Amino acid sequence: MLRRLLQPVWVLLAIIFLIEAWLWDHLEPIVARVVAAVPLARFKAWLTERVDALSPAMTLIVFAVPIIPLFPLKLVGLWLLTHEYWMSAVFTILFAKLLGVGVTAFIFDVTRDKLLEMGWFERLYEFILKIRAKATALVEPIKLRIKEILRGSGEGWSARTLRLIQRFRKSVREAR
Repeated sequence: MLRRLLQPVWVLLAIIFLIEAWLWDHLEPIVARVVAAVPLARFKAWLTERVDALSPAMTLIVFAVPIIPLFPLKLVGLWLLTHEYWMSAVFTILFAKLLGVGVTAFIFDVTRDKLLEMGWFERLYEFILKIRAKATALVEPIKLRIKEILRGSGEGWSARTLRLIQRFRKSVREAR
């Protein structure tokens, strides 16, 4: 009974986790392109050399420190939210989130091998990968059902909703 009640909560948490993972996956290549375009490639090479010379524990500090300056930016976003500057708040929070994921992906790429030398970090990393796989497995049937509904006859949908979806699909096709 309790498990059934908590199912929507687990699905929501899985969706949030997968959004984070999706951001990570899609921002890492963008960060790599930025690194290639801007003289950050030399910085990355320099940082990689320095990280190779560090102990795994010191590498953990290198991994954690760049994230700290982003925390005040998120607080600014929350302040804007409390003062009802909605658009500025949303933009600031999203910017901080995307920048944080991008910086974390960049630094993790440089420090991953050294961090994985620590047994506890390797277990944590493997645990997160397992959670990601479970979250994907939990959300996948829901995604498939939504795709079936959008492609199908609309069983369970109101006629008005179906008309709106059809109009939207038609406008997208015509825009091409």
